Amino acid sequence: MKGIVFTEFLEMVESEFGLETVDNIIEKSDLPSQGIYTSVATYEFNEMVALITQLSEEVDLPAGDLIYAFGLYLFSSLKNAHPEVIQSYRSPIGLLYSIEDHIHVHVKKLYPDAELPTFKILEKTDNSISMIYSSSRGLYRLAHGLIEKAFEHFNGKADITYELLKEDGTEVKFDVVQHG
Repeated sequence: MKGIVFTEFLEMVESEFGLETVDNIIEKSDLPSQGIYTSVATYEFNEMVALITQLSEEVDLPAGDLIYAFGLYLFSSLKNAHPEVIQSYRSPIGLLYSIEDHIHVHVKKLYPDAELPTFKILEKTDNSISMIYSSSRGLYRLAHGLIEKAFEHFNGKADITYELLKEDGTEVKFDVVQHG
């Protein structure tokens, strides 16, 4: 997993829970990297699992809720770092429809060895989209947060529902209906 994800995660933890919490979760996680991350290096996914697990224990919130919160945080961070990617869209549905063909292509240019989830579009209308998220990492709650923040960015609202097609969250169907 790219170091940029780790650095962004730790920035979110610091902004939401404080520097002491960052120090505590790094110390308790027994990380091969010792919690020293650079944005360009690659680290084992297990390190992220350890950090999320420790954060969940530290702040007494479910890991899934923390992953979702990270998705919300990450959208804003990515938007600030790469505004040109999002500026080419007029609607959140258009942005979601182009994840595979444009956004992930852009990410791969920046981070060639990034392991990205796939999004298979099942159906799209002007105000709705149905798609299947697939990833061996099962971070569908992160995707949920990113999707929700995309609508917020475009000053829109949506009903976002998801159904686990595989119990471990590695395959999830998202149904998104824009309103308002």
